[in-house]
Amino acid sequence: MAVQNKSNHRRLSPMYHGVLLLMVLSAIVISLYSFIKAISNSEELLLPLLLVIHSFVFLILMLLSRTFALKAQDRAIRAEESLRHFILTGKPINPKLRLGQIIALRFASDEELIELTEKTITENLNQNQIKGLINNWKADTHRV
Repeated sequence: MAVQNKSNHRRLSPMYHGVLLLMVLSAIVISLYSFIKAISNSEELLLPLLLVIHSFVFLILMLLSRTFALKAQDRAIRAEESLRHFILTGKPINPKLRLGQIIALRFASDEELIELTEKTITENLNQNQIKGLINNWKADTHRV
């Protein structure tokens, strides 16, 4: 695996973002085709309609499962970074920091975290600005 940095730190899961998404979208297209065909041929609509509904339910479940995993990860990152900040400074992390800023600050090394945190607060930096200012990238290899 290449050394993690600003340009390659995002993670895609081939099974989730590729295979599962393709399967669910295919199911939606096929079920919609079946439903439209049943309407145009004046056939029974119950089964095609159930297929359409189930296909969209699978899409919703797929999206929710990813959302729930990311929300849990965000909470863990907030806790980890709050603890790291407390260990380094002896003070709790500034409540003015937004979650997105804390998530971006996790990539900063211990040596630059405190200074970058203060700069983030005073200049209200966004995630990309924070990541761009990191000189010594701390890889996060445990992300979802």
